[in-house]
Amino acid sequence: MKKNTFFFSVDKAQLRNNKQPKKMSSMIKLPSCMLSVNSSSFSIKSSIFPKSISFSSSHINNFKNPFLNSKTPMENQSFSMLSASKPQNGAVIQDSSFQGSESFFRSVLGNMEAIYLNKNPTAKAILELVRSADDDQICYDHFAFRTFGVNGHGIDSMSKFFLDFGYERREELRFPAKKLKAFWFSPPKVSTSSRGSGVHGPLPRIFISELLVDQLSPEAQEIIKKYTNISHCGKEYAALASAFGILTWEKPSYSEFQLLARESEYAAWTLVNGYALNHVTISTHRLASNLRSIGNLNQFIEENGFNLNSEGGFLKVSPDGLLLQSSTVADSTFFEFSDGITEAVPCSYIEFAERLVLPQYKDLPAEKVEEFHRRDGFEVGNADKIFESTSKDQLTRRAA
Repeated sequence: MKKNTFFFSVDKAQLRNNKQPKKMSSMIKLPSCMLSVNSSSFSIKSSIFPKSISFSSSHINNFKNPFLNSKTPMENQSFSMLSASKPQNGAVIQDSSFQGSESFFRSVLGNMEAIYLNKNPTAKAILELVRSADDDQICYDHFAFRTFGVNGHGIDSMSKFFLDFGYERREELRFPAKKLKAFWFSPPKVSTSSRGSGVHGPLPRIFISELLVDQLSPEAQEIIKKYTNISHCGKEYAALASAFGILTWEKPSYSEFQLLARESEYAAWTLVNGYALNHVTISTHRLASNLRSIGNLNQFIEENGFNLNSEGGFLKVSPDGLLLQSSTVADSTFFEFSDGITEAVPCSYIEFAERLVLPQYKDLPAEKVEEFHRRDGFEVGNADKIFESTSKDQLTRRAA
């Protein structure tokens, strides 16, 4: 079909005020969003909308704003045009394309990883052990981050970086008891070979959670809002803060940390760690040695003197039996609070995940199995127990 295409440059104020954008060239362009259209209609999928939004020819000619009836706030939001994943007999195939410089993106991931390894000797030691046993071939299943869901410092503040480079937002997960929600993000296709190791291998999934601050006590809310207000525009530089290992707000007092820890250990962790990488996850089924079985890997880790998170059992298994996960107990580090007190606080940990082949592909020869033939996504029950890797109970067990 021959395409009659247009180009618009549209800012968020125009969308809010229903102003008509200027016709300029041959493509539709929204912030972080590009797409072609045919003569009658087009559709986009934005990072802030769960479903694609369709435009008719009248929208093109008159640019009637289809976003105005959306309940999603337009402030502090960005758009990301991503090709939709299409289920194929139960398997999800990521078909979005990488946007921007891949070498730059991988360098940022590398900086995040370096800060994480410098602060977490357990993770560094385990990665070195697994590399030595597996011919230096490690692939990451996912990276995880924690955020405060208030004053624009929640999931969107960190996800924007990944969406800009072609990641696609996927399912939401809810953890009512912990007052958390999360989204995971699938990686885009890359043009270069992804047979490297670590951040130079296949791009990891991204898992970002946020604390539902408005569900906490007024005292806890006051502390969190105090520091996110100090951060102010720091939320725009979440990825930068993670890559440099610094807080976007000032150091809190020890009494504030203690108050949060009594109500939400997640809140206390985020107050002193900020946007730091919470954990990386080794994709066990991509290992070459017998460690590709997560059971063998768990045994290997324990034999080398490391403690696994025991919450819900050392091995966390999804209801369908296809997603197997485990994690270490977090390291601790000394943190100097603003009132001059220095105390140990929890840092990060390392996780392991084995994704089994989906039933419809069970007869494929092993050498033919690719990542999209395996169980994708995350599981609330598993993740809920993995969160406990930074809990006081697990750290106390480790110290015993």
